[in-house]
Amino acid sequence: MCACHGRGLAVGRVRRVLRLPRTRTGRRRAVQVAMGLCVLALLPSTWMFTTADGRLRTTADVPRTQVAMVFGAGLWQGEPSPYLARRLDAAAELYRSGRIEVVLVTGDNSREEYDEPDAMRAYLTDHGVPDRHIVSDYAGFDTWDSCVRAKKIFGVDRAVLISQGFHIRRAVALCQEAGVTSYGVGVQDKHDETWYYGATRELFAAGKASLDALFEPDPRFLGPEEPGVARALASAR
Repeated sequence: MCACHGRGLAVGRVRRVLRLPRTRTGRRRAVQVAMGLCVLALLPSTWMFTTADGRLRTTADVPRTQVAMVFGAGLWQGEPSPYLARRLDAAAELYRSGRIEVVLVTGDNSREEYDEPDAMRAYLTDHGVPDRHIVSDYAGFDTWDSCVRAKKIFGVDRAVLISQGFHIRRAVALCQEAGVTSYGVGVQDKHDETWYYGATRELFAAGKASLDALFEPDPRFLGPEEPGVARALASAR
């Protein structure tokens, strides 16, 4: 059998699979199934937007809150990536304006050669935030882990969350579910390839976020309670 004939058979099979049912009832059911799948796919994003609704602010109008959380966003040669740097700039601005007292930096330190929290701490101290007012969470491996650990390990009940605009709704929704009353500051960035990648990734991350909120799994690493935030707040006073 020639290759052309083989391709023709394969195309024919695909067409048969994709062909709509012949009857009106069958077509109606097919459309209903398709619509149901679309609704299910949109539910996680709808939940995120609804939960975060009314909780997004700017650095100028966010409520005064003792603690700000900055989520990791990658390192470039050991330094904060441009996206992470802008998150940290927003935290430093909030600190200088007196809207927050302590910054909790949460990120990945799963490997010895990769340390987001220490890089974030160094950046903040270079931008005017005293080291004693910075607390590091070295096991913030994803957004859910960071939110749960903020509540259970560091005793944070209320926080300003700082991230990019495409991520901040998910962060607020998950921290709310973890028991942290949250307001989100979405840092603005130019819409480059990285921004579009992040925005597209959020469509898929919404599904995992909804499952985290539903089943409330323990973080990858929980560990004992830490008094770092309480100590930093005491020194701030």
